[in-house]
Amino acid sequence: MSALSQEKTNVMRLLDQKKVPYTPHWYEAPGGAVDGPTVAALTGADPAAVFKTLVTRGAGGGYYVFVVPVLKTLDLKAAARAAGEKKVEMIRQAELLPLTGYIHGGCSPLGMKKAFPTFLDESARTQSAILVSAGRIGAQVELDPAALCALARARFAPLFLERKSGQKEL
Repeated sequence: MSALSQEKTNVMRLLDQKKVPYTPHWYEAPGGAVDGPTVAALTGADPAAVFKTLVTRGAGGGYYVFVVPVLKTLDLKAAARAAGEKKVEMIRQAELLPLTGYIHGGCSPLGMKKAFPTFLDESARTQSAILVSAGRIGAQVELDPAALCALARARFAPLFLERKSGQKEL
């Protein structure tokens, strides 16, 4: 991997500034964004410890950030309950960069242009460390979920429904 691709990201600089311990993970993504299970494989991480960052808009017009395991699907009803909204919906991909400063596949719950209410799936509590985007494609940071929660001013909440045996995932 080239030295340029391993330069510190703004997320890493923020973690350094706040003295939050983390481990950087780099991976090659020559075609751009890759899915979460592929990120787990490329970084050698347990997929249950790799989390994705999703941005939504509530019925009241506010924005919310949800951090969930890459192998799970955000339950929009559970997300709305956590946010205290009637409903939430995913924002359009074209809205992500102007709103957060991040592109699809490189969105981190840390260092967004503006701080939005953030929720971390409660399953993160079962992990000693989780990986989230370091703010660009090809870079992840591994850190204590409680430290991430504190720095992002996030709250833990149940954000996905477990499938019953034989039930298809939507």
